[in-house]
Amino acid sequence: MGNENPISTHGKGPTLAKVAVQADGGHWPVPEGTILAPLWKRISAYILDTMVVMGVLLIATGSWIAYAWNLDALLSSEWAFVLVNWTLILSFNYLYHKYTVHGMGRSLGQRWFGLAVVREDGEPLQRMDCGRRSISKLRYLIPGFNLIFLFIDGRHIRRRHTHQSSIDLACASIVVIANSLPPAKRHSLR
Repeated sequence: MGNENPISTHGKGPTLAKVAVQADGGHWPVPEGTILAPLWKRISAYILDTMVVMGVLLIATGSWIAYAWNLDALLSSEWAFVLVNWTLILSFNYLYHKYTVHGMGRSLGQRWFGLAVVREDGEPLQRMDCGRRSISKLRYLIPGFNLIFLFIDGRHIRRRHTHQSSIDLACASIVVIANSLPPAKRHSLR
């Protein structure tokens, strides 16, 4: 046995968590001591973000944005008005998620729950990755289909040792507890 013990008390060598991650899926550059975000916090942060975006849109449009869910208007001559509302909803959500994650390292909802979105190695996401991540999140807004996407991604988060959804895998990101990142990796979080 000798020095092959996976548990280190002095911070040198591999930890039990790193050995488990490497055994399960190969090399994964997660920073030492980083805690991956649980599913309930991720869902709660997304709900809070959606409430913020829709609240701003409701105030900005004088509550006209609520017509986006009016099926009668969609099937009548007001269908263009419904499409304009959906264009506003989708574009504002895209911009919100792209620029809050790029600028602060997390959205306001994620900040409220103490989460951060980083690359797999703990570095901040690049603007292009933030854009890919936010365009993929728009599928959670499509009525009816959103429950299917939430179920599939929730199952991925629970089953994968990296807690990554399909969106996370597409842009090589992870969602972590912000305070568990090493201090040198927290510099971009606001």
